Amino acid sequence: MTVHGEREVIPSATRTDAGGALKAFVTAYNKADKAYDPALDANRVTGALSAINQSGLKAKHANNPRGNPDHTDLELTNPHYTIPKMAGWPKFFVVEADTDRDRDDDPRLDNSWLLVFTRGGSHQPWQASYLTVLSPADLPRFAVGEDGLAEPVRGGEPGLAVAPEQLSSAYTTYLDKGGEKFAPGAQTSGWREQREKNATRPGLSTQYIDEPVTDGAYAPVGLRTEDGGALVFFTSRHFEKTTAAKGVNLNVSPDVKALTTGDVKQSITLERISNQVVLDPPRTARNARVRILSRIQGLTGAKGE
Repeated sequence: MTVHGEREVIPSATRTDAGGALKAFVTAYNKADKAYDPALDANRVTGALSAINQSGLKAKHANNPRGNPDHTDLELTNPHYTIPKMAGWPKFFVVEADTDRDRDDDPRLDNSWLLVFTRGGSHQPWQASYLTVLSPADLPRFAVGEDGLAEPVRGGEPGLAVAPEQLSSAYTTYLDKGGEKFAPGAQTSGWREQREKNATRPGLSTQYIDEPVTDGAYAPVGLRTEDGGALVFFTSRHFEKTTAAKGVNLNVSPDVKALTTGDVKQSITLERISNQVVLDPPRTARNARVRILSRIQGLTGAKGE
């Protein structure tokens, strides 16, 4: 019997496939980090994680062409795989794993890496598209059937506070204008307050522009939670332009300079890609606001003027 993955509702991956994907990612990640060579893990990352990872390695290689003098291998242990049943491509799964990058001797500081792996077809490799870091206590309980498989949420899901395909635009609008769609927190109200403080400093002025990113490998992905909501990953792009008054110098770090085009005379515009993981509650929930659990961003370019 032939099973057609483009039509049949089937597990997005086997446990063996998922384990192999995680192992291949960690191996490539360590090689790339040790050499500061983006080519060494380019085929194991995509989407937001690729943009952040590849630009970061490019900048570090420019300043450390012999590689990372402080490299230690990343170790991800005790992985837990959440595999949805899906029809069509792309397919994805989520893995939570303990990381050696936290303080193992202090349970209060324990963190997990939460990774999304995706692939666009049966002959393509699994690639990590999203990475966030969060406390295991913040991870919700997924809705899992008797078969042990999770339920993906659609981009236009109408039953959530914000449809996954609209999260990126809702978030960038919130950062500009505020509103009630997102719960207060460090990456929502706190970030807006910090921007207001940084907008005008002695001799410097800073402007912010935020853009939604939803196409292709940057598309949001989500899993249904037991409460009827969803855990959703999505991407956004952020520009930060700082202009100096006459006679004031702009300090540019080596890693930023490595990604900068043009001459930094009076201003510099930083471009960053950010990936978020959120709890998107049911639309009918009391005080139905999206809560950001974790956000990771990386510089992807800069322009001096």
